[in-house]
Amino acid sequence: MERKEVRILVVDDEPTMADSLKQNLTEEGYTVDTASSGAEAIELFDRGGHHIAICDLRLGDTDGMEVLRHIKDTHPSTEVIVVTGHGSVESAVEATKAGAFWFLEKPFDFDILLPLVERAYQRYELMTETETMRRQLSTRTEYFSIIGASRQMQTIYETIESVAKSDANVLIVGESGTGKELIANAIHYNSLRAKKAFIKVNCAALPKELIESELFGHTKGAFTGAHADKDGLIQHAAGGSLLLDEISEMPVELQPKLLRVLQERSYRKIGSERTYAVDFRLISSTNRPPADAIRDGLLRDDLFYRISTITIHVPPLRERTEDIQLLTEHFLKLYARKYQRPITSISQVAYQRLFGHGWPGNVRELQNVIERAVLLAKSSKIEPVDLPFDNGSFPEKSGQGNAWDVPLNLTLEEIEKLVIEKTLQRTGGNKQAAANLLGIYRPRLYSKIKKYKIDIPALISA
Repeated sequence: MERKEVRILVVDDEPTMADSLKQNLTEEGYTVDTASSGAEAIELFDRGGHHIAICDLRLGDTDGMEVLRHIKDTHPSTEVIVVTGHGSVESAVEATKAGAFWFLEKPFDFDILLPLVERAYQRYELMTETETMRRQLSTRTEYFSIIGASRQMQTIYETIESVAKSDANVLIVGESGTGKELIANAIHYNSLRAKKAFIKVNCAALPKELIESELFGHTKGAFTGAHADKDGLIQHAAGGSLLLDEISEMPVELQPKLLRVLQERSYRKIGSERTYAVDFRLISSTNRPPADAIRDGLLRDDLFYRISTITIHVPPLRERTEDIQLLTEHFLKLYARKYQRPITSISQVAYQRLFGHGWPGNVRELQNVIERAVLLAKSSKIEPVDLPFDNGSFPEKSGQGNAWDVPLNLTLEEIEKLVIEKTLQRTGGNKQAAANLLGIYRPRLYSKIKKYKIDIPALISA
């Protein structure tokens, strides 16, 4: 086994024991760090990238269980061998429940420990490979709680991966209910600031007279009602990230002050002459097209250029209809489990109604529809009567001039074929344009055309 890259953390408050383990493990080709206290162990582990930890259960400043739990909470794949001179069945059970790989009583021979270390690393490699494979597969349909397999969503996932580790300001643009906050979460928790605070501010929800105080804080007596000094949310976000949701709703007169913070990385509380340094990553979102907000005087163009180093456009649900089934299945399982209802599926006719709806409220509307259906369903299958739509014809898809009705009693494959045919008619047979509207890659569209034997010239001339 290749060991030169394997890092081990030895935690023991007995210097002789720690030094002996380090010497023996180093001779076996491992890279070893030692810590004599729980606090030192946690600090070393957080910056060390250790694959294995050998931790004494009794430490001078803390319980070794605390170190074990910290390791498993922050890096579940790291394997921990717990050792103690005061062994008991209760201690072994507790350590195992907390995720320990093995429980070993002192004194022990190094010849007993060495095979355990080798097995622990083999398990680490297996778990890491499994997690990598799981992540690669899951990103096709789910990424940090964001559901979607369409081309538009895959592009968003790739963008998040590219920019998360940087400190670039990000602007997320999309209609209400498209999942902008989930994307903001993915950026923060995929970043180097993930362990620090993520402060969220809804600019539309705060009264204009309070938003400045909430963001920047104030000193005692700065205005009527300021009975004590108060730190603002910008300060609370220090070291982490700050989400300004619906930033185009921020009072225009306050926007220059935010711009100065972003330029100078410092700010002043209301009523104070003191300048405070601050370090945070700004993520903003808006449901208004930025050009419209600037034109209408709601968003200063200089602030827009500062907050939009990276802009992520989130498509409305009607532009990624292939994700409707994925989202529906996700919400169905979620609410069936939450409300303990024996709902296991959705009828084809009910699916037709879901595909035919325009979804002005986007994913949030779909989520509410499925939650309601799970609560109202009379059998194990959701039927059209359980959906809050007109049980006659389907409403037109909002924003689409060539919307169409979906006939009843079609299978899902028949619905898919119909949607592709109507889209190709709409684009005059232009496959690239049709693929863009459908939110899929062009080769996938070609395979669907072949599968359903769609005759494009006949379709266009019809």
